[in-house]
Amino acid sequence: MRYSKPFDIVAVIRTDFPEKFGIPRQSGIVKNLRGKIVFEPQYRDPTAIRGLEDFTHLWLLWKFSENSDRKWSPTVRPPRLGGNKRMGVFATRSPFRPNPIGLSCVKIEKITENSPEGPIIEVSGADMLDGTPIYDIKPYIPYTDSHPDAKGGFADKVYGDLLKVEIPEELTKEIPEDTLQSLKEILASDPRPAYKEDGDRIYGFDFSHYSIKFTVNGGVLKVTEIAKKSL
Repeated sequence: MRYSKPFDIVAVIRTDFPEKFGIPRQSGIVKNLRGKIVFEPQYRDPTAIRGLEDFTHLWLLWKFSENSDRKWSPTVRPPRLGGNKRMGVFATRSPFRPNPIGLSCVKIEKITENSPEGPIIEVSGADMLDGTPIYDIKPYIPYTDSHPDAKGGFADKVYGDLLKVEIPEELTKEIPEDTLQSLKEILASDPRPAYKEDGDRIYGFDFSHYSIKFTVNGGVLKVTEIAKKSL
């Protein structure tokens, strides 16, 4: 038997999501969402990212750190199918897998080679929990990674439309415009479990420096409370 070296964590990503609820189901859905990739101390060598400035996008290979202790299932209920139909886990991007590995494509917004924490890569379109461990970073190469004629299976079937988001103006006065725009996009894509239809329920999640509460009736999502969290 060959010796298998355990994976090293090369970096973590810092995002505005302290919890799983509210995170977009795929990278790039909410294009304005920002994240900062911070390398672990032993990988803070600026030469390791030399040449990355010539690329626009990255592949991130990362760990579903909140699911590490959960058992995998051979079938799962994809949100894209309304959570009502089971598909094979290897035909989905479910986090409940034999190995808790995620894959995301993000856009490079800024690279800082020398900061107090070493090289920093700022990205957009992130779909990860704050502090998510990253196993590897690879450049996105259009001529091999882009397949315009590819078929997307059941994921090509649209489940539902975007929700209409209503936020009372008095709740948004102190929220930065870019944060508010990202929040609206997150809510419009419906962060609830797809198999929930309980319109009277009040949902809540934390995003950036705020605690958000909302209800959904029909195709309308109404924000009922936005409270700034104490630092």
